[in-house]
Amino acid sequence: MVTSAAAGIFGTAFLQAVGIWHNPPTWAPFVLLAVALVLAIMPVKRGGHVLLSVEGTTVALILVVTAVVLVRLLAGNAPGGHTFTLSVFTVAPGTSSSDLFLGVVFGFLSFAGFEAAATLGEEANRPTRDIPRAILFTAIFGGLYFVIVTAVEVMGFGTDAAGVKAFTASPSLLGDLGSTYVGSWVGDVITLGTTISAFGCCLACVVGAARLLYALSRDTAGPRGLGRSNSRWGTPAWATLVVVVAAGIIVGIQAGVAAQPAAFNSFLWSGTIGTLILLVVYVLATVGCIMLVFVRHKLPVPTWQIVVPIAGLIVLGYTLYRNVIPYPTGDGAWFPLVSGAWLVAAVIAVIFAPRTARRLGAALAAREGIAAPGAEEVTAPRLASARDEAP
Repeated sequence: MVTSAAAGIFGTAFLQAVGIWHNPPTWAPFVLLAVALVLAIMPVKRGGHVLLSVEGTTVALILVVTAVVLVRLLAGNAPGGHTFTLSVFTVAPGTSSSDLFLGVVFGFLSFAGFEAAATLGEEANRPTRDIPRAILFTAIFGGLYFVIVTAVEVMGFGTDAAGVKAFTASPSLLGDLGSTYVGSWVGDVITLGTTISAFGCCLACVVGAARLLYALSRDTAGPRGLGRSNSRWGTPAWATLVVVVAAGIIVGIQAGVAAQPAAFNSFLWSGTIGTLILLVVYVLATVGCIMLVFVRHKLPVPTWQIVVPIAGLIVLGYTLYRNVIPYPTGDGAWFPLVSGAWLVAAVIAVIFAPRTARRLGAALAAREGIAAPGAEEVTAPRLASARDEAP
């Protein structure tokens, strides 16, 4: 939902910038979701090639523009008299900790998905080697990339009140900077590339969500229904369809209750609600890591490294706390409420279906090679890999 809205926002901004679509309707940003469905059902090898090509080209373009902006800032000939400053790494005076950590939510949203490669473990040829590497290098590169590019973006617009206002109003940050610092055609190319990149992110989300739904269904009810793969491509087509339809329904509900239906509202609402849920998931995953590694000693990790997950719990916990206390007003009042409702539904499902929950836990543990003694061995079909023939 979030990434499809982002792709639509950038896409309509590009069409408006080049004069193709002067007044796009409010539903325009959501049309790419249907395209994501078609590509997600196809074999991952093809979708992977599309993602790699699009993301690589877009990242290269963004880095080029970022470098040009940075050089002009350092040289002192940037438009508007903007200069290089490290003040972008300081908190503006008068900013409360609550406001700061409301913004931190979108930092987590931007970084969310770094672990998405794990959902393709069954389709990878060498999952125990390639998936950990993919996650590690995504975390390292993504962290540096976000910090550097965002800092240069803020400096490029200017750190004064007018610059911050222009920054928040821009529909395409790098596109506007490219037009201002290099040329209008560069800005259009960057906006188009960002659109395709956001679409690639949407595709990755659809692929990951569908495979999670497929695995949960397969390990619960066996290889039928949502736990059945496509006979031609070996991909979870029915699970993919359910994911996309569900996202579309929720987007429709949001548009119906919003005072001014717009893709940005869908992005903001879904992003905040989803990230609050994700923060709880990260808390549970971190607690599980502590139990697995430092309590049950399933992996050979030095004890002193427990400070890492504990530090993570502190940041995650305080971020959650500041997004609930003081309780938000206006549209924001719905965000913790809806997030809490989804989490309560999950807890109720586990309480009233403990046997299913245990089966899912045993299946996951068995595939990871950490099943408890006497646990039932799981032998369920795998999704077709990029090398294997489809069943």
